[in-house]
Amino acid sequence: MFTGIITAIGTIDQVEHKGDLRVRIACPFDPAHMAIGASIACSGVCLTVVERGGIPGDAWFAVDVSGETVSCTVPGMWSEGRTINLEGALRMGDELGGHIVTGHVDAVGSVVEISPIGDSHRWVVSAPKALAPFIAAKGSITMQGASLTVNTVEDQPDGSVHFTLNIIPHTAQVTTLGSLTAGDHVNLEIDMMARYLQRMQFLMS
Repeated sequence: MFTGIITAIGTIDQVEHKGDLRVRIACPFDPAHMAIGASIACSGVCLTVVERGGIPGDAWFAVDVSGETVSCTVPGMWSEGRTINLEGALRMGDELGGHIVTGHVDAVGSVVEISPIGDSHRWVVSAPKALAPFIAAKGSITMQGASLTVNTVEDQPDGSVHFTLNIIPHTAQVTTLGSLTAGDHVNLEIDMMARYLQRMQFLMS
């Protein structure tokens, strides 16, 4: 489990093809605090640390990325030079500053528009039809691993949905969101509560 509060930005510095992908990510963590077998969310994807090294502040860890994960996440995401939002797994007693995040990407969305509003930016993001029932105004959504609040929702004629977000300067600076532009793709995970409420409604109908 995670909270969607990004703690660092990493950079993919090595990709090996071994059936699955072996991806090495440079990061500012302390390698002594990254246990082999531990989970780290990488731009919203829960992955297992299989190797680690470096020194505090200049470390790296490696993960295996399956073909299924590659197919369900942003195209080109697992390439050398790409930056990744990082969050370690939630520990008992940690502050739950965002919302409960599983690290399972439900779909890939796309950025429709980014426009300034005060010091922040208003984002319009498109999500596919399958996610439309789970996105609600003032609800939570995870985008690129970051916990965000949905401002408005507008259903589209093709069944997809456009929703808006307000990205404050701090969020843009401490995550990879500040480098994205209209047309870019993003990993999306719906709120876990919405998932179960939808299932309960189906069973009761």
